[in-house]
Amino acid sequence: MRHVLTIVAAIASITVAAAQAPPNFAGKWTLVPDPNAQPGMGGGLGTEATITQDASTLTITRTTQMGTFTSNYKLDGSESRNVLSIQGNSIDQLSTTKWDAGKLLVNTKMDFGGNLVETKMVMSLDPSSGNLLVETTRPDFQGGGAPVTTKMAYKKN
Repeated sequence: MRHVLTIVAAIASITVAAAQAPPNFAGKWTLVPDPNAQPGMGGGLGTEATITQDASTLTITRTTQMGTFTSNYKLDGSESRNVLSIQGNSIDQLSTTKWDAGKLLVNTKMDFGGNLVETKMVMSLDPSSGNLLVETTRPDFQGGGAPVTTKMAYKKN
């Protein structure tokens, strides 16, 4: 009987963990400077970002050196379309999202004049500091080598 109760308790804890709601990234976030970061590496959410989130959508308004941009992502895994406007040029961004163990994975594809570019962003909350962690992987635009991954942390204001 004790063995059966142990199995039932283990299954119940797995079920509760699986049913937990995904993290909520809503709030205003400011980049935590990293003294070891290489300048000009890009990635992340810029210097400041405001995120709104509900059960179906995540909206990120970010402030970067190139201006302020807003992106909307559907959280059900279906495709989201955003338009990035830089210096008079419009670039279509097609993104899909996926939750994975408390992390939001955002895969974005863009067409730069016939060159398909794919970026990946992983967002999570640091359980000890509460900081928003953003890991971005993109092609190496300068050297054409292996993809470049940046990791940035943001403190909630």
